[in-house]
Amino acid sequence: MAERKQDRRENRSIPDDSRRNLGSGVLFGLGLVGFIDETVFHQLLHWHHFYDKSTSDIGLLSDGFFHAFSWFATIWALFLFAELRGRKTLVLKRWWGGVLLGGGGFQLYDGTIQHKLMRLHQIRYVEHVIIYDIVWNVIAVAMILAGYMLILYARQELSSERRNSAL
Repeated sequence: MAERKQDRRENRSIPDDSRRNLGSGVLFGLGLVGFIDETVFHQLLHWHHFYDKSTSDIGLLSDGFFHAFSWFATIWALFLFAELRGRKTLVLKRWWGGVLLGGGGFQLYDGTIQHKLMRLHQIRYVEHVIIYDIVWNVIAVAMILAGYMLILYARQELSSERRNSAL
C-alpha cells in the first residue's frame, strides 16, 4: 500500500513538471513578445503607446507599467526555467512550444482585445490600418499553431520514451 502511494506521487510529479515546463515557456513568451512590442513599436518606431486615449505623459506612464509587466514575466519565467534545469526535468521542446504559445497568445490578445475591442491603441495610426491588423494577427496565429505543434511533438516523444523505458 505504501508503494502505491509513492508511485502515485511520482506519477503526479511528472505532469507537474510538464506543466511547469509549459508555464515557464508561456510566461517567457508573454514577457519576450511584450518586451519586443514595447521596444520596437513604442520606443523605436513611436507608432503608439500602451494607452493612447490621453496625454503623451499618460501614454509614457502606461508604457512604463507595460514594460515592468513584461520584464517581471520574463524574470519569473527564467527562475522557473532554472528550477527545471536544476531538477533535470526541463523539456526544451515543450518549453519552446510554451514560448511560442505565450508570445502568440499575447500578440493575438493585443491585436484583438486591446486594439479592436478596448481601443486602447492601434498598431499604427495610418489610413489602411487593416493591413497591419491582418499581418499582426496572422503572425500571432502562426506562433500559436507552431507552439501547439511543438507541445504535441514533445508529448509524443515523452510518451514514446516512457513506453521504451517500461519495456
